[in-house]
Amino acid sequence: MILADLSPAALHEAAGYLAGLDPDWARHIAVTGPCLHQATPGREPYEALVRAIAYQQLHARAAEAILGRMLALYPDTAFPSPAQLVATTPEALRACGFSASKLSTVQGIAKARLDGLVPSRDEALSLHDDVLIERLVTLRGVGRWTVEMLLMYCLERSDILPVDDFGVREGYRRIKGLEKAPTPAQMRALAAGWSPHRTVAAWYLWRAVG
Repeated sequence: MILADLSPAALHEAAGYLAGLDPDWARHIAVTGPCLHQATPGREPYEALVRAIAYQQLHARAAEAILGRMLALYPDTAFPSPAQLVATTPEALRACGFSASKLSTVQGIAKARLDGLVPSRDEALSLHDDVLIERLVTLRGVGRWTVEMLLMYCLERSDILPVDDFGVREGYRRIKGLEKAPTPAQMRALAAGWSPHRTVAAWYLWRAVG
């Protein structure tokens, strides 16, 4: 079963479910207010992956500046096609601010879309979360977290918790008043009972760290 409902009604239902877990969750959700998670469902997975790579390990403003310079290379389109990105010289992309590693990754993603490894949006909508994760983490520079962001934002999957994300684990530590944040494995076990609302849980955990 593919869980992909992030409508306002679903967000409200999820917040109510999480608030009912225990007083700590209820208090945090009351203080934070309604879930305002915003997906970007119009994007192709290829574009979402390229954008996610640009943001990796960078402040949002720096990543947006790099993407802005890259998009300026293709003035006749909203986002370059995979073929355009593959055909762009490494020098031109490096001038946008991509590191050598990220340059290799984004062009690898573009080639993988041309080869069919990166699915179209229509195909991705029919693929289960674990299938997409297993398929896309084979790409150089694309880890599980990157694919989980694709699932949460591009494909509107409603039961994703990126347990490797520091903010998720630190948010849980703060909500529960723990001395140490849980490990990814502990976080995965703790979150089992939050299904099928783990995307909204992640949103609230991120709010706990600012």
